[in-house]
Amino acid sequence: MASKTSSKPAATKPPASPVKTAYLVLYNFASAVAWSVVLGRVLAVCALRGPQFAYAAAGEWTKWTQTAAALEVAHSLLGVVRAPLFTTLTQVSSRFLLVWAIVDSFPFLATSPLYSSMLVAWSVTEVIRYSFFALSLSGWQPAALTWLRYNTFFVLYPIGITSECALIYLATVPAAMRNPVEPYILYAALAIYVPGSYMLYTHMISQRRKVLRAQKARAGKAQ
Repeated sequence: MASKTSSKPAATKPPASPVKTAYLVLYNFASAVAWSVVLGRVLAVCALRGPQFAYAAAGEWTKWTQTAAALEVAHSLLGVVRAPLFTTLTQVSSRFLLVWAIVDSFPFLATSPLYSSMLVAWSVTEVIRYSFFALSLSGWQPAALTWLRYNTFFVLYPIGITSECALIYLATVPAAMRNPVEPYILYAALAIYVPGSYMLYTHMISQRRKVLRAQKARAGKAQ
């Protein structure tokens, strides 16, 4: 079918509300600082005392920092940001599973190096992501930060996802002692992780492709 032309001018995107922009800058800046604390504490305690002390150093802070990310689901649901609701909900809910249902219920699991590797992957990812959004909303987009945002996930996502899945699997043993049904719930969660992880990973690859295409277009115009 041939496309129809219209004499109407293309709709222009309305300018963002200054209040909304200020709120998002503040939210992203505060989140970047909070995850920087997690990263600093985990790296320091692992270097000085060992990964078995990571939970004592950063467990509670991580739990509440991640809990605050529930706001991101509300942001997507209310249209404050353009992030896909299902993707956001999937990522936030999987993190909630780890910090509340797994580690908070069975804190001895956090003595495993898997917990430390998970927190390092999470915190590096989030420091980069929130810093990127805070600066972008402020009108500044450093090239180095853009590169980190759209390249480090190739390494950090597999580390984080592998650590998460291993901790969930380890939790099936103490969960069975508490309730014989709980291990099956955790096995179901692991089954969901495969398509869920693929969705999140391919979403980032798609976003990376869009950003690189936009950068290439801008470079071509500048020549």
